[in-house]
Amino acid sequence: MSTALQAQNVVKIYGEGESAVTAVDHVSLSIESGEFVALVGPSGSGKTSMLAMLAGLLTPTSGSIKIDGKEMGGMKEKERARFRRENIGFTFQSNNLVPYLTAQENVDLMLRLNSKPLKNGVVKSEALLERLGLGDRLGHYPGELSGGQQQRVAIARALIHEPGVVLADEPTASLDTNLAHQVVRTFADLIHEQQRAGIMVTHDLRMCKYVDRVIMMQDGKIARILSERNEIDALADASEI
Repeated sequence: MSTALQAQNVVKIYGEGESAVTAVDHVSLSIESGEFVALVGPSGSGKTSMLAMLAGLLTPTSGSIKIDGKEMGGMKEKERARFRRENIGFTFQSNNLVPYLTAQENVDLMLRLNSKPLKNGVVKSEALLERLGLGDRLGHYPGELSGGQQQRVAIARALIHEPGVVLADEPTASLDTNLAHQVVRTFADLIHEQQRAGIMVTHDLRMCKYVDRVIMMQDGKIARILSERNEIDALADASEI
């Protein structure tokens, strides 16, 4: 496996002087292609700020973030936006679906933005949405979909252009338990099959049973990393109680 994402001594400080708050404090991590990682921690632990920096949506105060060996910090804004669009797939709690496009058109939009051939892409997006349980909702608009269905469209959109890195912020927040397991299991399968590097921020530790590592954050730092299967499963199983 190759390293798809690498963060080195990343710091994020909000504000200045006495009001400054350090949200992320010298965090270093790396994710391999084909690896699915959960980033967990209490509210205020820095995990969401870290994810936003990994996505190129937030600029670190200091430190280095590389995607496929390319440093994002030195890029101009227009260059970074294009790099992000082509190399990173992400879905956050606010799905940001285009309201006047159907489910399938929302997914196909990523292909258009990246100048990918649309003929084969339409077939691919249909198959991906079907796999996520939305085969009968291809022509429905976001307003006609439940919150959980919208989240699954967002996941398909994050994967369709085959980015090297896929990031998800609370992808199960609007899903019931059974659907949450189904969606994250499928998400994990796709990341493994397509050899993407995936990071999921989640408060639902039950979903950790589908990841390869768990990175625990606290007070802006990495507090612990679980990489043994028995440790990860024990954490997920304890959360089922």
